[in-house]
Amino acid sequence: MWHRRTRGLHRAGRRCCQWRRPPLIVWPRVSTPTTLPPRPGASAPIVAFAKDWHEDPTSNHHVLRELARTRRVLWLNSLATRTPKLSSSRDLGKIKRKLAEFARGPVNVENDLWVMSPLVLPLPHSAVARAINRQLLRATIRALRLRLGIRDFHLWTFLPNTGDYVGALGEQLAVYYCVDEWSMFSYLDREATAAERRLLERVDATFAINHALADAKRAVCAATYVSPHGVDHALFARALDDATQVPADLAALPGPRIGFYGTLQSWVDFELIAHLARARPAWSIALIGQQLGDLTAIRGIPNVHLLGQRRHDELPAYCKGFDVGIIPYRIDERMKYVNPLKLREYLSAGLPVVSTAVPEVQRYAHACAIAATPDEMVAGIERALSQGGGAARGARSEAMKSETWAARVAEVARVIDQISVTKRERQGPRLGPSEGRRKRA
Repeated sequence: MWHRRTRGLHRAGRRCCQWRRPPLIVWPRVSTPTTLPPRPGASAPIVAFAKDWHEDPTSNHHVLRELARTRRVLWLNSLATRTPKLSSSRDLGKIKRKLAEFARGPVNVENDLWVMSPLVLPLPHSAVARAINRQLLRATIRALRLRLGIRDFHLWTFLPNTGDYVGALGEQLAVYYCVDEWSMFSYLDREATAAERRLLERVDATFAINHALADAKRAVCAATYVSPHGVDHALFARALDDATQVPADLAALPGPRIGFYGTLQSWVDFELIAHLARARPAWSIALIGQQLGDLTAIRGIPNVHLLGQRRHDELPAYCKGFDVGIIPYRIDERMKYVNPLKLREYLSAGLPVVSTAVPEVQRYAHACAIAATPDEMVAGIERALSQGGGAARGARSEAMKSETWAARVAEVARVIDQISVTKRERQGPRLGPSEGRRKRA
């Protein structure tokens, strides 16, 4: 059945100029019921364009997981933000995985959160491909809404390239949750910037993760609000629990241990890390994360340890074994739009934190040390090593209790509820199917 469908979609692509109606999406059989009842008393369901579910947790995960506690959420794995390279085994593997996920259909991963990979043409720069994708997504979401018992819904997007689909999918309300200044990502297509502007012009509200990002987006979308990152405080406070064991690979390193976790990408200042390691050879510098950047600057330095990628729920145990948590980001134009998740996670784990001068981190200068130069970073870590006692760790963690994801998302939901009420009042009462037919007659 799958190969017949894909051949049909290929033929539809060749006949794009003769497009008449969305293609029929036929779902494979799975064990869940054909149609799920709506959740009694729940808030409006959400259909969300987000990054891929299986990737390292980001604000996409934290926000939508929190929302799924009180309503049905359909998470649609990422649409292409760039054209894939057929010479890349990573890109080819991703295409293969997405086809398999589409064939599998929606999967309930937790609470009322459902994950699905839609079928789209990965050509974000092509107007023809976007027109075809609009029809594919309309048909796919229609089928998924029927299957999951979703009638009226809000459309959320965390992706900048979804503006062409806002208003075409039957949503009551559209929300853009902006987590970065996408125009500064070199690997994205140039079309991404224009696509984000179309998105900002069409949504009912935008939420940005820091003030600089909100100011930039408010120039196009007046209804833009600041929604800083939250933290899973209960998870990271486990670092203070006597029962939490420091992982063996970290425990084997001599102290003091200076720790960092996150994607090892171009925005990490590896030259700075090399300076720390050479200035203080007795320190063990432990780096946790997927290696995607050029790590030449730190390779071969004996006290720099690459521990690899770890699950998010394992990070509190690593934090327990760190003596200091660092945020060694390069300070460039993009940094003013960044809000590091790990800042609040380190603090919730009780860690003293030393960071480069990331503007959003500077708002927490009362809770961590800010370094403007490599030598200041060394000095800041030395001071932090004397501030790691149990009482100090407990106080840092306690200060983060009010900054949870639950609190952040509740405030966003409150604002959206207000916008939804105002929009309904402006539009007037909706007609039922029979009333609509009589009025048209």
